[in-house]
Amino acid sequence: MATLRDALDAGADVEEAQFGTSLLYDAVDVEGDGSLQRGTPLHVDMTAFLLARGADPTRRSTSTGLTAEEGARILGHWLATELFEAWKRERNR
Repeated sequence: MATLRDALDAGADVEEAQFGTSLLYDAVDVEGDGSLQRGTPLHVDMTAFLLARGADPTRRSTSTGLTAEEGARILGHWLATELFEAWKRERNR
């Protein structure tokens, strides 16, 4: 995560898409899918970090057509879903 933090501190765009998906969408996918595959508890550290840095969970991915919020629901990533709901409440969305 330090490398990502350094890149964002240096001016990288938190909404930059890699292969059509945002950093936030990828974080949700890695956190949710990793938990399922390893049978380990969910974590939300990367998702929370990216939200804190300005990522938008309602932004659509060009490759999947889904938002990070929708991806979290599909994966059953309830921690990310809770964060996104709080994010929307704070912004009256």
